[in-house]
Amino acid sequence: MEGSFNTKDFFSKLKKRLPIIIVITLLCTVLSGVLSYKFLQPVYQASTQILVNQAAGAATEGQALDIESNIQLISTYNVIIKSPVILTAVIEELKLEDTVATLNERITVSSTEKSQVLQIDVEDGSMENAVVISNTIASVFQEEIKNLMNTDNVRILAPAEIPAVPKPIKPDPLLNMAIGAVVGFMFGLGLVILLDQMNTTVRTEEDIEEIIGLHVLGVVSSSKAEKAVRKTTTLNNEKGMKDHVEIEKKQAISNSKIGGSY
Repeated sequence: MEGSFNTKDFFSKLKKRLPIIIVITLLCTVLSGVLSYKFLQPVYQASTQILVNQAAGAATEGQALDIESNIQLISTYNVIIKSPVILTAVIEELKLEDTVATLNERITVSSTEKSQVLQIDVEDGSMENAVVISNTIASVFQEEIKNLMNTDNVRILAPAEIPAVPKPIKPDPLLNMAIGAVVGFMFGLGLVILLDQMNTTVRTEEDIEEIIGLHVLGVVSSSKAEKAVRKTTTLNNEKGMKDHVEIEKKQAISNSKIGGSY
């Protein structure tokens, strides 16, 4: 039997300890919800789109820039937007407490393939601050690029705005609770398996065969019926002894009366 896996026995053991798994799963789910709603700070995101046009004097001999040149230009602008030159000017203008490094971590610059539109995404604990920072980065970049690249080909296409009902992008309470439920279930399942492996109680004939390496030839069981029979037999024996004592007492009394008549 060693090395074999009994699926029926495994699920039977899980069924017995199912309340443990359910309780741990519910606890982890509730804990995730409480952390998401009460303790984790909401993070908002604002987005500003800028358009990179082909500069009028950028081409030579009257030829426009090809698509590959535009893609390289967009990639260059991606780097410039998050450079210390731009971010330092933004920090000074808005009097932010951020450093260039911390502000850089909250900024994402992206562009669609073969598109001349750049999108600046800024994350912040306040929707208002995120909108202001995002628009300021775009405006500062628009001004600074004239000196850095000696060109004026950047236009703000869609400035960031505060929505009527701001919604944070994170945390996502439902997602966190779902993750908590999965983690709780896996933890509960692992705990049940661990408890079962640590339980050295011999419960079946297979356990005995696995421990001592010998086949079980017979089993002496103690059923409820046998216990009831033993209990009845004991009561009958006690009753019989009491009856015998009573008879002995009566005979002794009779003998004493008969002896006294003479």
